[in-house]
Amino acid sequence: MDTIGFVGGGNMAEALIKGIITANVYKPENIFISDIRAERLTYLAKQYGVQTVDENSYLAEKVETLVLSVKPQNMTEVLQGIKDAIQPDILVISIAAGIRVANIAAVLGDVAIVRVMPNTPALIGEGTGALFANDKAKPMLERAETIFSSVGSAVVIETEDLLDAVTAVSGSGPAYYFLLTEEMIKAAGQLGLPDDIARKLVLQTAKGAALLAVETDKKGETIAELRRKVTSPGGTTEAALKVFADGKFGPLIAQAIKKAQDRSRQLSNYNG
Repeated sequence: MDTIGFVGGGNMAEALIKGIITANVYKPENIFISDIRAERLTYLAKQYGVQTVDENSYLAEKVETLVLSVKPQNMTEVLQGIKDAIQPDILVISIAAGIRVANIAAVLGDVAIVRVMPNTPALIGEGTGALFANDKAKPMLERAETIFSSVGSAVVIETEDLLDAVTAVSGSGPAYYFLLTEEMIKAAGQLGLPDDIARKLVLQTAKGAALLAVETDKKGETIAELRRKVTSPGGTTEAALKVFADGKFGPLIAQAIKKAQDRSRQLSNYNG
């Protein structure tokens, strides 16, 4: 893996650049990036030592791996601009939500394409991404996995339609946790805790609970078992969990995630 290029220099592209440099996957001088914002390119070059490029077509012609990190609404224009410069042995990786592999192939032709749904914790190296590869890209999957593992973890799915479920669970998932965190901080304030103390207590609880869940999962312990350990019969936790159960918390979560999946499908069909 010698050269990689990014069309679009947004937050996720920056997270990937930072990750692959830190993990020694690519050297800064072999990382190229284009963006419509000159100030953004200046910042990325200064911060990470990467190479900036003015033309997307030049970038596509130069690199072995091309990451399309642009907004979905800009994808058609980007694809049209690079289609004549794409090399036949290139690996194209798209992180644009809702843009199906078939849409990309319809413009670029018979090239290796991996579609990825990452999530925002990649910004701190704790993301998770699901990868789907077309047939031509399957021999190159290890390359794509290495790139996304540099900012957290990566899994491979065999059916592109499953990316809608991935979007609903892990793509949108951080917002669900943020919402719970927000509401716990508000509730803590209503109980009389000062705002700064409420925030510190809730944030550390969220961090600790997540880390504990990950560590115990490695040992084969389920999340349900962890919850039961915290829940003493007749205690405070049981009283709170009964309120969640009476409010149909479980079905509500399932309904929300299903709604997110449905919306992802709608957006994919619209872009298709």
